[in-house]
Amino acid sequence: MHGFHQRLAELWTLRKDRPWTAEEQREFDLCLDANANYAWKLIQLENLSLAASMTRDYDWLHSICQDIERLQPKR
Repeated sequence: MHGFHQRLAELWTLRKDRPWTAEEQREFDLCLDANANYAWKLIQLENLSLAASMTRDYDWLHSICQDIERLQPKR
């Protein structure tokens, strides 16, 4: 899980008990931006991976898979 996913969950939980502060709202917006950027980048790489696979360009596919792995959170 990325840090922005964890913070989204924390903020969501806080909002169940009380309204957010202005700072918490800004954090939520930043986390949503980070999540959208992450999702779109991953989708793009997955589509490129499919194209590389369909064209049997295995060097390109390997490079794309490395990019996907770099996007994944480190454990």
